[in-house]
Amino acid sequence: TSPSSHSFPRASRTMKMLRFRSPSIRSLDQEVLCTIRLLDDSEISCSIQRDTKGQFLLDHVCNHYNLLERDYFGIRYVDPEKQRHWLEPNKAVVRQMKSQQPYTMCFRVKFYPSEPMKIKEELTRYLLYLQLKRDIYHGRLLCPFAEAAYLGACIVQAELGDYDPEEHPSDYIRDFKLFPKQSLKLERKIIEIHKNELRGQCAAYAELNMLQRAHSLETYGVDPHPCKDFTGSTAFLGFTATGFVVFQGNKRIHLLKWNDVSKLKFEGKTFYVIGIQKEKKLVLTFHTSTPAACKHLWKCGVENQAFYKCAKSSQIKTVCSSNIFFKGSRFRYSGKVAKEVIEASSKIQREPPEVCRAQFGQSRSYNSLSHKNLIMNMEPLVPALPSPNEYEETATENGIHDLKVQYFHIYSFTVGKSDVRINPKRQESKHKQTHANGLLPQASGKSHGVSLV
Repeated sequence: TSPSSHSFPRASRTMKMLRFRSPSIRSLDQEVLCTIRLLDDSEISCSIQRDTKGQFLLDHVCNHYNLLERDYFGIRYVDPEKQRHWLEPNKAVVRQMKSQQPYTMCFRVKFYPSEPMKIKEELTRYLLYLQLKRDIYHGRLLCPFAEAAYLGACIVQAELGDYDPEEHPSDYIRDFKLFPKQSLKLERKIIEIHKNELRGQCAAYAELNMLQRAHSLETYGVDPHPCKDFTGSTAFLGFTATGFVVFQGNKRIHLLKWNDVSKLKFEGKTFYVIGIQKEKKLVLTFHTSTPAACKHLWKCGVENQAFYKCAKSSQIKTVCSSNIFFKGSRFRYSGKVAKEVIEASSKIQREPPEVCRAQFGQSRSYNSLSHKNLIMNMEPLVPALPSPNEYEETATENGIHDLKVQYFHIYSFTVGKSDVRINPKRQESKHKQTHANGLLPQASGKSHGVSLV
């Protein structure tokens, strides 16, 4: 048999392999539509290739905002099993998403600054303010009554400006759904503070006061992960700039600082925190509802420990869970750490971008913000941490896509400068500047804005 008689079958097999592979190769050129919901519930969309990595989407949103201090933020999505995830920047988006196209995701604060006053730009502070508003409304930020009233008053001042008896009827606070439990007593206290303590504060200044007060609360920055402890009792685990925390009900029962946490690991549905407390080894064991929830909890813990504890990102190593057979149990944090972010912020030299805030007129239906009937009741400590079934970022959440704005006023304020655009009805009050609790406004210049659509 001649050599050529053997070459034809091999060539035929090669052509068959190419034809078999060609659809997947061509699929790399197919575009995928992604919709990203922003912190003010507006949305932006973009098309990506099937091999586009998560960092592209994060950069796309940050470029939309003209945001430089972007390392505090991330993109979150929910899979068909209602499990939340953070989009990994170094992996292809399509490989991470399990839902059907088009993809829907949310831009959120991922790492809460330990000292919000050290944030360089007003735009970044404004986005953190929007995140904290969500945390308050969805019950993630626990507020004693006095703190709840002050935070609520700061939000009202930032949204409406100074109290005006001609524009604001006696029950005007009722239009704001600030807390999951909002009593008449709380509303009256908010009105009192709004009238008497915050007059003359511009939006940027009121937001600054809100950040300063909120960051001192125990649940600041806590994204609660529901689980069971070794007794079977429900607990909520969280990670903050300080360390690992455990809540039962409204009470914090554990705080393990990052320097005292030696290892985080998981096996199946069991999560372990190993550390040192009072010079003794401590092992805390918790059980999640699914292995996917446990893996997500572990990854969040690893990322938060790296971000807040390490001095340099170059010090971070790949970590492994103890179960080498569990798929995806190796993980490496990518990005800057907190100290590097603060250092990079201090070197920002640009003219600060303009912050455009949406100020709603009274014809807006504030009730459309509510995805369920609110219980008009206020206990001394409000609210409880959310149940594991509350996924406020999901695309199907009632009230998000139904949000309707009839009209609103846009204004910008440059703290420390004279470039001010305001609602004419509020012009006189904006020239009066008062300072609550000794806080001084920081000059932040012009800002690019966040438009509400």
